[in-house]
Amino acid sequence: MQLARVLGNIVATIKNSTLEGRKLMVIQTLDAQLRPVGKPLVAVDSVGAGPGELVFWCRGKEASFPFAGSEVPTDCTIVGIVDSDKHVEIKMQLTGNS
Repeated sequence: MQLARVLGNIVATIKNSTLEGRKLMVIQTLDAQLRPVGKPLVAVDSVGAGPGELVFWCRGKEASFPFAGSEVPTDCTIVGIVDSDKHVEIKMQLTGNS
């Protein structure tokens, strides 16, 4: 899962029937310091997120898991809303064993 900021929503009056009643949100992916990275994406919202909120999201096959029982055609889904943006930067150190 990765972090993103919700920029807004998209209205699509004609869409796959399994997307009826589901919000399509524009998200901006973020790096570990919460800086924008890459291009905005369209994500199906599974948690009721709104513009300006910090969310976590997933891609690929796993993006359809929140919609079990439906075959929602998505490869990008918002799966959580972040309650606090206080975070600890984790630095990985590589060590070699001889």
